[in-house]
Amino acid sequence: MRLGGGGSRRRSEVLHESLVVSPHIPPPTRRQLAGPAELAAALDAGMPVRLVLAAREPKQPAALRALERARAAGIAVRAASEASLRRLSRVEPPAELLALVGPAPDADAATALASGGLVWLLVGIAYPGNTGFAIRLAEVSGAHAVFVDSAFLHEGRREALRASMRAERFMPVYWSPALDVIARARAAGRRVLAVEDVGTRAPWETDLTAPLLLLIGGERHGIPREVLEACDGAIALPMRGFIPSYNLQAAMAMLAGEHLRQLSGS
Repeated sequence: MRLGGGGSRRRSEVLHESLVVSPHIPPPTRRQLAGPAELAAALDAGMPVRLVLAAREPKQPAALRALERARAAGIAVRAASEASLRRLSRVEPPAELLALVGPAPDADAATALASGGLVWLLVGIAYPGNTGFAIRLAEVSGAHAVFVDSAFLHEGRREALRASMRAERFMPVYWSPALDVIARARAAGRRVLAVEDVGTRAPWETDLTAPLLLLIGGERHGIPREVLEACDGAIALPMRGFIPSYNLQAAMAMLAGEHLRQLSGS
């Protein structure tokens, strides 16, 4: 993977960016509710509750009442193991139920691309596990969606989603050819930026709060030339060591962290 180092310098002439940090800071749109009180309050307020994960045999009467209300409202309720709730819960002790508030995780691609926020495109990642870790990172950091262009067949996709902690339950994940995604993103008003060494700006010199499609290339060959040439520009990750590239998750984490910093206004 060539994320911040390596790659062909000859490609730089096709990438011209004028990127500044925007003063507009959009609010976060997806979050977790923990416990029956938070779920009941969200239902009272008419918030967009999309999914509820619940213990197989809830013990709290309040949890049972909240689940009945959720089902009556047409919200998907799925049983989750104690171990799964413990891994996912943001409170201690783990809540008997967790709810997702935000955009629909099963939205179609056109809706996701038109929704604003940050969307990732993973191109040519060789290993399902790495793909899954990248999808998980995108969900944790609040991305609106992830597109994956890969040669994985059904089992490879299943392995990737397992490695992501089944992040597709909470955020849309699509499997599509990169050039098609770029064309659709641009039609939806998104700027398309690669993360490659041919970029002329660092992440903190780039407006990451605007509606963007960010491309990350595979471990071996980076972003293919024809895909890179279809982008509007590129972001370079500074390096000071001898090894000429970051690994996939480290590169994504740098971008995601800067995106969150800009959203916070700090």
